[in-house]
Amino acid sequence: MNFLLASGDNPLGHVVDKPMYGVKAPESWSAWRFTQDAGVPVSCAVIIFSGLLVCFLLWRAAKAIQTGPDSHGTERFIAKGRLGQFVEAIVVGLRDQMLVPVMGEAQTRRYLPFLLSLFFFLLVVNLFGLLPFADIQHMLAHNFVKGGAEEFILFGGTATANLMVTGGLAAICFAVIQIHSFRELGFGGWLEHLCGGSDLVRGPKGLYLVIPVIFVVEFLGMFIKPIALAIRLFANMVGGHTLMATLLMFGMMAAKGGLATWAVGTISVASGTFALIILFLEVFVAFLQAFIFMFLTAVFISTMSHHDEEHGEDHHEAHGHATAEAHH
Repeated sequence: MNFLLASGDNPLGHVVDKPMYGVKAPESWSAWRFTQDAGVPVSCAVIIFSGLLVCFLLWRAAKAIQTGPDSHGTERFIAKGRLGQFVEAIVVGLRDQMLVPVMGEAQTRRYLPFLLSLFFFLLVVNLFGLLPFADIQHMLAHNFVKGGAEEFILFGGTATANLMVTGGLAAICFAVIQIHSFRELGFGGWLEHLCGGSDLVRGPKGLYLVIPVIFVVEFLGMFIKPIALAIRLFANMVGGHTLMATLLMFGMMAAKGGLATWAVGTISVASGTFALIILFLEVFVAFLQAFIFMFLTAVFISTMSHHDEEHGEDHHEAHGHATAEAHH
């Protein structure tokens, strides 16, 4: 582990995104040469790989969850395999316990594919960042590639530790929220929402004085909410991974400081133990941050819906049941 981390004394060097560089590609490999010459970050490769991996895993899970033939009896309703059971438990839990109470049945059915895709994609990217692919390439290059460890990296790292990646995901969520708001409320309803709602806009004339202030706050809030999503995910990924890299580098720093072998070994074992504890915490954070990003997006979507009409329908339905019971 000490040799693995010996490529740099700065723990951020093992966390932040880097341009894709390495052994120079042949002239005929134009795509690879373009990524190297243009400085395309390795997060692009991680995102593409993670997206394909998510599609494959969810396709396998869907095949395992789907209802089997009648010849299997009641067992045809049970998901097959650990992957199918794991995904089914997460989907049912998120849908029934988190999304339906916030968005309602109709909106949940409409946006569930998008929200679940967002959750599983972020989960895979976050977990993938815990695997030291980039550091292993540094170590191999340091020992086997001419030019040293600083001249070889093609794949790996934490893509969500790049603010451009989290910002791009937040921009997609912002677009979905705004499309939903115009679809649900129309331009007039959207503008009315930014002005404080119908109670304020159509209320006493004295309240008109606060409408410009509310409009400015709500308008800025439209952009602040997705920006907060991007910064929260970025900061958590960078902070946790930096702490783990710092702990793992203590042994390497002790070796460079000239300490005895037994001292370097003792420090490496102690720091590695604490880093392992942080690793389990980072696995939990990977799940948590994927959930928070998805759930807050659902909350922001729900705030731009016709809640009054839904309550009115529920009240009308309850009134109808009461009338039927009275007649009976």
